[in-house]
Amino acid sequence: MDETPEEGHQEVAAALNELAIGLVRHLLSDRQGMSLTTAAALSRLEREGPIRLTALASAEGIAQPSMTALVQRLEDQGLATRVGHPEDGRVRLVAITEAGREVMAERRRAQCARMADMLAALPEQDVRALGEAVRTALPVVRRMVQVAWRPSVSGGESPS
Repeated sequence: MDETPEEGHQEVAAALNELAIGLVRHLLSDRQGMSLTTAAALSRLEREGPIRLTALASAEGIAQPSMTALVQRLEDQGLATRVGHPEDGRVRLVAITEAGREVMAERRRAQCARMADMLAALPEQDVRALGEAVRTALPVVRRMVQVAWRPSVSGGESPS
């Protein structure tokens, strides 16, 4: 019996989910002294630039009081700072600092090193096959994510 497009989508979705969860669990199991929520907030600040605390809390799916406490800890550690809004001096935005960028860069280096160690344990033909698959899949996944994160036509926020 032939597979319907919906069944094909479900199969690909399940495989991508298994791949993503497996890799994320392994790569993030060494948190390097930073919670996943903290890393996610710093990553968003790095990617998107300064943002209102309320928007950051909403985007990360946590309560505003919890985000306020997290931002205070990040400020105390020198990883984030509050800056004025360029168009409205009454508004304060949360921004990543240079030290925060360095911490995030080090996290990425450590994660890449862990991935390289995992690859080193595989036979070379598996590494080549995986490399070819990733080079094919990555641009498609990037487009898929771009479409999923595009703000809706009604002006709403993208999913988090």
